[in-house]
Amino acid sequence: MKLNLVSLGCARNLVDSEVMLGCLIKDGWTLTEEPADAEVIIVNTCSFISSAVDESIDTILALAEFKKTGDCKRLVVIGCLPERFREELAQSLPEVDMFLGTGAYDQIVSALEKSLNTDSRPCLLPEPYKSPLHRAGLPRIITTSHMAYLKIAEGCSRHCTYCMIPRLRGKQRSRPLNDIVMEGQSLVRRGIRELVLVAQDSTGYGKDLDPAAGLDKLLENLADISDNVWLRFLYGHPESIEENLIKTIAARQNICSYFDIPIQHASDPLLKKMGRHYTQDILRRLFDTIRSIVPDAALRTTVIVGFPGETENDFSRLIDFVQEIRFDHLGVFTYSDSKDLPSHRLPDPVDEKTAAMRHDRLMACQADISFARNQTYIGKTFRVLVEEGPEDNYYKGRTAFQAPEVDGITYIAANDVTIGSFVNVNITDASDYDITGTPV
Repeated sequence: MKLNLVSLGCARNLVDSEVMLGCLIKDGWTLTEEPADAEVIIVNTCSFISSAVDESIDTILALAEFKKTGDCKRLVVIGCLPERFREELAQSLPEVDMFLGTGAYDQIVSALEKSLNTDSRPCLLPEPYKSPLHRAGLPRIITTSHMAYLKIAEGCSRHCTYCMIPRLRGKQRSRPLNDIVMEGQSLVRRGIRELVLVAQDSTGYGKDLDPAAGLDKLLENLADISDNVWLRFLYGHPESIEENLIKTIAARQNICSYFDIPIQHASDPLLKKMGRHYTQDILRRLFDTIRSIVPDAALRTTVIVGFPGETENDFSRLIDFVQEIRFDHLGVFTYSDSKDLPSHRLPDPVDEKTAAMRHDRLMACQADISFARNQTYIGKTFRVLVEEGPEDNYYKGRTAFQAPEVDGITYIAANDVTIGSFVNVNITDASDYDITGTPV
């Protein structure tokens, strides 16, 4: 039978989707990119913020039309949306034939067989902690270009008041170090040129293992696989970054000098309300330490504006901090409220118009910082992983200071470079977020 799968949300979701595809294709299913031709359509959903919920529901309803106009016999919804809303969602979306929670992606083959052999609408929603961890050896179809995400842990043991990941995914459970290295070796043998480590709290990796491990040791072991494969991590946490990790990144050439550390805010009162147990001074010392040990470090962060109780003074502290630290990359979210969040009970909500204005002001500030930073690259040469092209005599790639999907890209003016290779590129032009150059 033919299947079509749509993966929404974060890189961790994408890994689950790729494993589902691998399991189904191993079982004899055929993948089609056209939902109109698919007999089964699967939507792996996100529900982290309200816009993600809306996107998930809109996608489900759009794909449900293929039950009328296409070959679709079963529409399956899996992931964070059914885990969060459970029976409420099943009742409100009769178009869906099956719902599976975050802990059920490894059950997709048997669940589909059960659904296709019955006229009922089974709803399988196991608790997240009951599901097995991702592990090496699972079938997996890589859907990204020359890079792959490597999930190193599941869940989160922190209690940020605006986040429900612990409820959706359970407490943090780290994969055994040797198992992750085995999967890394397998991915490199398949031609992957960059491994991107992901978890909800990636820098907290291994602290729950017995004996405890650390992200520094994991990176060292992965770096030994090949000198010609990049490594980077996403979704670090200011409270779990240790000096050993920073020194490890500085010491190994194939570990990108790239630190993705969402700070969420820089006003101490707001950080306390968010359940983040650090202050602006602690953040300042952290970034100073990183830059002293790794002078060429690229810093990326994300922040939330419009959080309940955020005053103009709080926002000014955030703007001032961003201008002081001068992050290489910065993403801004407006606070997303929901009744099932602890932060919903906080007083003094910020109206949507004010939150949107603060979002735009901060992004404009970061655009200036990013433009100035990119201008300093003109005339310099960087190693670039070529990922796409050619289009209008330009290839697309990324430097070590550009993470996939979230940062800018490097345009390469060339007639013939090999996609999937590393090339040295001399930068000739720069915009707010992208840079352009020619091969050396």
